[in-house]
Amino acid sequence: MIEAYSIKRTRNIGIMAHIDAGKTTTTERILFYTGRVHRLGEVDKGTATMDWMAQEQERGITITSAATTCYWKDHRINIIDTPGHVDFTVEVERALRVLDGAVAIFCGVAGVQSQSETVWRQANKYGVPRVAFVNKMDRVGADFLRVVQMVNRDLSNHAVAIQLPIGSEDSFQGIIDLIQLKALIYEDDLGVEAIERPLTPDEMELSLHWRSHLIEQIAEHDEEVLRLYLEENPIDDSIIKAGLRRLTLANKLVPVLCGSSFRNKGVQLLLDAIVDFLPSPGDVPVTSGIDPQSGETIMRRSEVDQPLTALAFKIMVDPYVGKLTYFRVYAGSVKSGAVVYNVRTRKRERINRILRMHANHREEVDTAYAGDIVAAVGLKDTVTGDTLSTEDHPILLESMTFPEPVLSVAIEPRSKEDEDKIGEALGRLGEEDPTFKVYTDAETGQSIISGMGELHLEIITDRLLREFKVNANIGKPQVAYKETAKIKAKAEGKFIRQTGGRGQYGHVILEIKPLAEGAGFSFVDVSNDSSIPREFVSAIEEGIRGALQAGILAGYPVVDIEIRLVGGSFHEVDSSEGSFKMAASLAFKEVMSIANPILIEPIMDLEIQGPEEYTGEVIGDLNGRRGRVLGMYENQGIRNIKGHVPLSEMFGYATDLRSRTQGRGTFSMQFSHHEEVPEYRTREIVARRYGIQK
Repeated sequence: MIEAYSIKRTRNIGIMAHIDAGKTTTTERILFYTGRVHRLGEVDKGTATMDWMAQEQERGITITSAATTCYWKDHRINIIDTPGHVDFTVEVERALRVLDGAVAIFCGVAGVQSQSETVWRQANKYGVPRVAFVNKMDRVGADFLRVVQMVNRDLSNHAVAIQLPIGSEDSFQGIIDLIQLKALIYEDDLGVEAIERPLTPDEMELSLHWRSHLIEQIAEHDEEVLRLYLEENPIDDSIIKAGLRRLTLANKLVPVLCGSSFRNKGVQLLLDAIVDFLPSPGDVPVTSGIDPQSGETIMRRSEVDQPLTALAFKIMVDPYVGKLTYFRVYAGSVKSGAVVYNVRTRKRERINRILRMHANHREEVDTAYAGDIVAAVGLKDTVTGDTLSTEDHPILLESMTFPEPVLSVAIEPRSKEDEDKIGEALGRLGEEDPTFKVYTDAETGQSIISGMGELHLEIITDRLLREFKVNANIGKPQVAYKETAKIKAKAEGKFIRQTGGRGQYGHVILEIKPLAEGAGFSFVDVSNDSSIPREFVSAIEEGIRGALQAGILAGYPVVDIEIRLVGGSFHEVDSSEGSFKMAASLAFKEVMSIANPILIEPIMDLEIQGPEEYTGEVIGDLNGRRGRVLGMYENQGIRNIKGHVPLSEMFGYATDLRSRTQGRGTFSMQFSHHEEVPEYRTREIVARRYGIQK
């Protein structure tokens, strides 16, 4: 039966790493060796198959995760190539949510970098088994065993080498397989043929040492191998492989391989490891979700005879076929033309077509089975994180959470025609990207778009101008500050109007309480029917939520508070939803003003690499930017500095760092948390904000 065969022999994997570690180049080599493409694409030349967007080809970076399917040794491998830049970390998050396994790529010189840690934590969050590939072994300074040590030190103490490089830097020529104790030498430029040869005496001595270490690591966690090890029985290749597969699937070991994707060395062995050690959908035996009616946990087996269970994880607007909804089928199957049930919206939607994607190319299929990752045409109201099922057997899968944007820019259309176009374009971009937010500034009437960083906003505005043909003026990036309360408080708001006929009357008493960072907003009704009729409570909540959009200090959104409706009063004739909505807004502003309101700002995790001789100057500059150094370590004469710094102090930092290190310093940063803005800075921000508006 083809469905069962495809589940067992399917691998759904993601390629993840820090920017410039070689993810897309590795994926291009995988596509070449599996026969999916017949020429090697290069990132630097803008010819990479998976980097199909114009912005990706121009910049030589991956911006959006791209999916493709290839075949290796009678197995089907669905691959999602994810971005490495921190501004697009949402692409990694939603890919890992639906994948069964991952390949973590590390640079053989730099080893574990800041974004390596982020994607590793994301894989831990979803319990994704992984293998590691130490790339760029041909580069000056590459050191395979040092990178394995770094992975064990910084990410996981379960990384274990299953290969060793033969030579290094310019002399890197092949790979030792520690499981089979053989050497593979690459002699042709394309790396299609690897010549097998026996190990030299020196290679054999080194290999036996690391093979023994590998067996010890497996025996530590696997009873079958432990028994053979203690009885000093021979442990053959198949037993090592089987034990390593069991432990990889259980996230107890991470096999580490090596190679050079750009030089076409080691990628076929990586494909073997994907097939040998990473899970099929059948190895993830059940998917759990919630029954939307009873709230009880439901289990669905990863089989085609189960009711349909699928998760939409990505929306993309295709210029030829319209809105594409990428989804993973966890159980059951769905045919093209079928009606599915969106559990969140409780609506039925029709899937007009099902497409298997190869980057931006499409291949139409009739049916998607359990284990498939495909795209649907025709789903109008489905968004990222929605569960698709049958109406008779609904199930709600765990959705995804995304970080809040940290940077904003104002955007103004140049004409009435552009105003209409910009609304539609921003709506479509918002559907695609859950970390992209749009709101209207109540004071200026401008549209404000928010994202995860300067590059993120740059790509969005570039797409608006180029892809959607919108003529607009774009402002400079601004930090997305938030407002919150520091203390509990209680206040009331009254909205009373008498105009001769029927008047308006609303009276609301609110309490405010600070919540932990990231808690958002919570509304609790503890009033009684005698003070406020139940039909007005939803209008009160709506009034508060509207007021949250512009705080009282500087008009920034208010977060991390709980508002309790504790009382009020009403008039039998004059009270209405509108009057209570206004009273709630007034009460919120009053209670916020006496709850010690503060501004909070995004604080970034910062990692700087540069020559040791410039360390003092770099740290001095960081201190001047209100930064804090958290730690330092040295790697081959390069000093790595880790710290926290407010995002507002980091505009233009790349140029400053280059000038302080004679062009040799680099840095990366990502959002960490919010902190209270110092009082003197709050005064400056408030004055600047209202000074501009006057």
